[in-house]
Amino acid sequence: MKLIYSLLSPYARKVLVLAHELGIVDQLELVAAVVTPTTHDPVANLHNPLGKVPALVLADGQAIVDSRVICDYLLDVHGSASLSPSGAQLWRMRTRAAVAEGLMDAAMVVRYEVGLRPQAVQWKEWVAAYEKKIVQALDFLEQSAAGVATPIPSLADIGTACALGYLDFRFAHLEWRQGRPRLAAAYEALAQRPSMIATQLS
Repeated sequence: MKLIYSLLSPYARKVLVLAHELGIVDQLELVAAVVTPTTHDPVANLHNPLGKVPALVLADGQAIVDSRVICDYLLDVHGSASLSPSGAQLWRMRTRAAVAEGLMDAAMVVRYEVGLRPQAVQWKEWVAAYEKKIVQALDFLEQSAAGVATPIPSLADIGTACALGYLDFRFAHLEWRQGRPRLAAAYEALAQRPSMIATQLS
């Protein structure tokens, strides 16, 4: 399998962390791509009509796109039923995973607006609105923080850890740990896992 990815993408990191946790990272051929809203990477475009990363290319050439879909595929093929909760717990986990994904989305919007647009045309109200989404997502994740699932973290755990790692990397000034002791403790436990250390953003 080939994974089209970017070293700085929290979405791609989520897939890589899961692959490490499942013990299949050695089965992935990593192909780097450089993707921004204003550039087009030929490798990413070849395997994803949206030109985004990550994309997983299977042995038969089929491409699976979107980090959520790729993670579902990896769990379906290489995981086991014991790795997914059932009933109400499943939907709580899925909701946390969706909020973590939305946190990544909001952070990327702010990053692109502040990091790529000329300062003279940056939309301050837009940035403020998305920073509010970040805060609201963090507060939700603090209230819903739970013990890390075993034997491997859940998709919600992994997504949350990758989103928080991205905040540390790009938005340290937000000081997301303040007032969120449960979320900070959960993150510190996750950050020590070999899968997170091996994929650390730098």
